[in-house]
Parts: sequence; C-alpha cells; structure tokens
Amino acid sequence: MTLLSRFQPSAPGSIIDFDPTASCFEIEGVSLAYGGKPALRDITLRVPRHRVTAFIGPSGCGKSTLLRLLNRLHDLNEEVGHSGRILLEGEDIHAPEVAVDELRRRVGMVFQVPNPFPMSIYENVAFGLRLQGGLTRRRMDDIVEWALQSAALWDEVKDRLRASAWSLSGGQQQRLVIARSLAVRPEVLLLDEPASALDPISTLKIEELIRSLKSQLTLILVTHNMQQAARVSDYTAFLQDGQLVEYAPTDTLFTNPSLRSTENYITGRMA
Repeated sequence: MTLLSRFQPSAPGSIIDFDPTASCFEIEGVSLAYGGKPALRDITLRVPRHRVTAFIGPSGCGKSTLLRLLNRLHDLNEEVGHSGRILLEGEDIHAPEVAVDELRRRVGMVFQVPNPFPMSIYENVAFGLRLQGGLTRRRMDDIVEWALQSAALWDEVKDRLRASAWSLSGGQQQRLVIARSLAVRPEVLLLDEPASALDPISTLKIEELIRSLKSQLTLILVTHNMQQAARVSDYTAFLQDGQLVEYAPTDTLFTNPSLRSTENYITGRMA
C-alpha cells in the first residue's frame, strides 16, 4: 500500500457500519480533561475484534490519552476527569464491580520505550504468571515458550533464558515486553508508538508481529508514522484537537478520505 499525494474527498462522514456484535471496545461519548483542560471531546467509535486499529493525528491530539483510558491508566492521576462510557465486550470498564488488575490483564499495554524488568528473560515473561499463581513449573515453562514464540523471539533467546533482559537489543526488549503481556492471555493489546525508538529492521519485525497477533487478540496502535499505519492496520481513526475527525477502513481513509482535514494530515500538509 502506498500513500497517495492527491485525493478526491467524498462527502463528509466517519462512522464505520459493522456488526456491533463484532466489537471489542465500544467508546460512547467519551470526554476527558486534565485539571479542567479538555483533552478528549465526545469520542464515539467501535473497535472491531481481532483487527488492528490505528489512532493517528498530530502531537497533542489525544490519541495516547484515549489509548491509556482503555485500561484505566488515568486512574493514577487525580487531576483527570472524564465522562461517557467505555464498554469492553459489553461491560463498562468503570463499573464499580470491575477489578482494575483484572482489566489490565485483559487489556495489556506496550509503551514507546521498552521497559523490561531487571531480571532474566525467563522471569520477565513469567512475572505475571507468578502473580496469578497456581501453575506447575512445567506448565509455566510451556507458557513462557509459547509467549516468546508468539512474540517472534524464541529462536533468538531459547539458549539464554537465564540471561538478563537488559542484555537484549532494543528491538528484542520490545518483543520481550510483548511476550510478557501475551503470557497472561490478554484479549486486547494496546501499543503506544511501539517502534518509534527502534531501527528499521527491528521496526519491520514489530510490524510483522502486530499483523500476526490479530488472529489471537485485538490490537490498538498509536503511531505518528503514516506508512506504518497504512501497512499494519485494518481500521484507522484520525484525531485532531481531542476530537475524532474521521474513522474508516485503512484502505479507504488513506486513498479516499471524506474530509479535507484528513487529506491534509496524511499527505503532510498539516503539522
């Protein structure tokens, strides 16, 4: 897929019409403010299950803010206030009966800079499994191997599982962090600029991994890289000034956007 330099926008519109029973997340009228300053404004969209959805937009548009709201990372900031509803498989993630720890197991998070723990490769992947408890050593070994294979890292580390995770390259560390998330069997993986600090070869491996994982879970990706969004995502949401401007299948949004502002952004005519 290539980004086109010219477009012929159709009539305005940004609602994707797909079967709601295929939705993983349903985001309904969500607004958020930091210390009273709006960061998200009335966001409504559905995230399809077992697909890759990309959030794009200029710096400060709210895409990472929205991503972090999906597993309640903003709970840690007392200055954040929000309204609207976010449903995960039909359940309001802010309902009183929802356990935040369990939500974050179901909705894993990978950040821009890899953050392996100061322990061995094996123990990084096994960390969440040990917290859950109840596994035999053999079962834990099997899950660690499966997670590393799923993260396309097993062949590179299988002979040095007891080595420090910090001995790995940056790209390997990022795949290790993904394996750590996969080990506890999440339903969703949130990725906030997961390849922006990596070299081109490592970036390619992360992109290949993202495409392969959608058979197992739902992925939501924040990226500034338009080519990356075009290569790996099935759906793309364009945000600007805290608002959802346009949301469409990626092929449609990049080749025939409905709105001039979308065209301007993806062709680089807008900062």
